[in-house]
Amino acid sequence: MENSKDSPEILPSLIGDDGVMKESGSSFQVMGPNGNDVGSPVDQSCQQIAQFVSISIPPSSDDKRVLFKDNIELKPLGKDGPARKPKHGDSKVYSQPSVTGSEIDKIGPVKNLRVDEIKDNKYNSFKTCSGLLERQLSILQGKSFPCDSPEINPPHNIQGEALSADRYFGALEGLELETLRPTEDLMLPKDKKWPFLLRYPISSFGICLGVSSQAILWKHASMAWTEFLHISLRVNYALWSISILLFAVVATTYILKLIFYFEAVRREYYHPIRVNFFFAPWIALLFLAIGLPKDVTTNLPHTLWYVLMTPIFCLELKIYGQWMSGGQRRLSKVANPSNHLAVVGNFVGALLGASMGLKEGPIFFFAVGLAHYTVLFVTLYQRLPTNETLPKDLHPVFFLFVATPSVASMAWAKINGSFDYGSRIAYFIALFLYFLLAVRVNFFRGFKFSLAWWAYTFPMTGAAIATIRYSSEVPNIATKVLSVTLAIVATITVTGLLITTIVHAFVLRDLFPNDIGIAISNQKPKIQRKWFHRSTCGSAKDIEHHAKSTNSGEKIGYNRNLIKIMVQIVNFSCFLDCRYRLMMVNERQFPVTLVARVMQQLPSSSKLP
Repeated sequence: MENSKDSPEILPSLIGDDGVMKESGSSFQVMGPNGNDVGSPVDQSCQQIAQFVSISIPPSSDDKRVLFKDNIELKPLGKDGPARKPKHGDSKVYSQPSVTGSEIDKIGPVKNLRVDEIKDNKYNSFKTCSGLLERQLSILQGKSFPCDSPEINPPHNIQGEALSADRYFGALEGLELETLRPTEDLMLPKDKKWPFLLRYPISSFGICLGVSSQAILWKHASMAWTEFLHISLRVNYALWSISILLFAVVATTYILKLIFYFEAVRREYYHPIRVNFFFAPWIALLFLAIGLPKDVTTNLPHTLWYVLMTPIFCLELKIYGQWMSGGQRRLSKVANPSNHLAVVGNFVGALLGASMGLKEGPIFFFAVGLAHYTVLFVTLYQRLPTNETLPKDLHPVFFLFVATPSVASMAWAKINGSFDYGSRIAYFIALFLYFLLAVRVNFFRGFKFSLAWWAYTFPMTGAAIATIRYSSEVPNIATKVLSVTLAIVATITVTGLLITTIVHAFVLRDLFPNDIGIAISNQKPKIQRKWFHRSTCGSAKDIEHHAKSTNSGEKIGYNRNLIKIMVQIVNFSCFLDCRYRLMMVNERQFPVTLVARVMQQLPSSSKLP
């Protein structure tokens, strides 16, 4: 076989430093650089290996292929040296051409898969000033990126104007707007766990409400139960300290989310339901001021009250204005038990202001809260928005019905100076709602733990505090036993939920799932308006699914009664059509007689109401 440009050049499988190898039988010897016998590989494997075998192929301009071959005779290698034809069945390994310096520049730097997995650019659309830091670091390293790269600069429609309420209602379903519709897509991956700050919701401040209200409970208990129970003020001091620490942790974490993922916070703020939880941080601060131990201070500055009530007042101007003005955020559209958070802040602020000696400010907020609570209470009782029920996992928020009248009774007692008839009316309303929900045991069990369970704590503690205040005005065995019972139940509930929350957050790590409500896309999905072909009748399930997936701005709304009527009409039409075709094949009668026979055989389930 002649050596040519396309013919492979035979090389030994093991080459010494001087390119010479000796082989005898089934064994071979490797010669060192000075011609000394290094020894066989078998002998060397038993000792410390001091010699190494290396192959160096210099770059060449010709496209010569080199063949690595086992079991060959040793012959000097040269450019025109002869080559033995390999036997059939011998293994062949062809070397690749060496990469020159210019080709290395074209390939670019080697990617680190581990780093690429950590640095995921899919979440850049929710980051604050997304990509600016990456761009600066890349410029310092001598790299350049295109200005229109989607990884560095996300599309303008993602970080542009905020989503409208109509978009939230069109993309999400359920009374809490937390479930993605089947026809919608998310901006973030569904099969991955998102960064922690993206999964951290504003509803986490509900934990602070439950723990800080316990400090108020045992502060009142230590002063009211001195006659028959001796409770130390250290309990109030310990709970207040824990509340301060917990609020600092929760608030700091959410501030970090505000700094690094501002778009996610903005989407929570424009969410029609979740915006109510933006009252929670300020209500928690009001609780901390009310539950302040006497050992710390007894007189708080009036400026503190104005500072805490200013953001609550600004939020009320926004939300109450939307309730009244109409549109997609009107109260009959967004009514939800979590709306009580937008009302209860008025009574908590009135309670703190009256405790500090203020008069006009507490009465103002009490009047505003009373007016809007009346409207909200009637709206929620009648279920005007969609006639839909809350998912089972969100049943604990029904206890928010108890919170507002409980705090209102204490606020009016502090403003008026005594627990008079007005305070007692509000207290009895709260007590009845408490018993009404407590007896429905099956309504509050059988669902997975979530942050919504903290909705139990604040209302139950508020009812216990109001009962302690009422037992001071009407002292008897029944009121004292009731106050102690409600206080113990509230404390056990808060303690159990706090332990369960820690376990799910740090052990099971499933407390914060992916927040679907903030990851909806900006664009509306394309809807196929043609339900079914003319030749076939559409099924009832297809029509109902299409009606549910239609946006709220379309002609077909979410009225379930209308959907049921449409389904019955379609079933009736299909039934008449099938009956008519079957009967016309066998008999020909007068149309009136035919219709009469069809109506007699019509099932009761298909008849129109």
